[in-house]
Amino acid sequence: MLAFRPLLASALAALVIVTTPALAADVAFGKSRQDSNLPVEVEADNLSVSQEDGTATFTGNVVITQGEMILSATEVLVVYAETNKKITRLLATGGVTMVSGVDAAEAASADYSIDAGTVLLKGNVLLTQGKNVMTGDQMTINLDTGTAQIGGRVKTTLQSGD
Repeated sequence: MLAFRPLLASALAALVIVTTPALAADVAFGKSRQDSNLPVEVEADNLSVSQEDGTATFTGNVVITQGEMILSATEVLVVYAETNKKITRLLATGGVTMVSGVDAAEAASADYSIDAGTVLLKGNVLLTQGKNVMTGDQMTINLDTGTAQIGGRVKTTLQSGD
């Protein structure tokens, strides 16, 4: 029983740190690094293009695929660079889900900066990694490193055993 106490104390200390609002939790996301230079494929029910501001709005069952990453939402605004018409940002809203490998995250919105290789998920973020679940106010995913940071009020449920 005495040998179990240090392990229990360490586990409780880790949970206290993870649930503290002033701190953030670093986690892995996806099974490998994502190449943010890969082509972006978008499927949706509708498309509206604005020549004035260089954007395209996809609505209805939007599914975006880039390599192994899949992002789905109700609406996605695609922002293009003025100089080379390359996609620079994807702004997703409405039931946002992002999947990479076996990891999945849900949020109210997502801002994918393609040049930076980062995705900022905001609003009731839920991350599932197998049986483990983590929630927070926001999560920043670095696709190039395959890591993520969850911030705000962070809560986690870790499953032990198989």
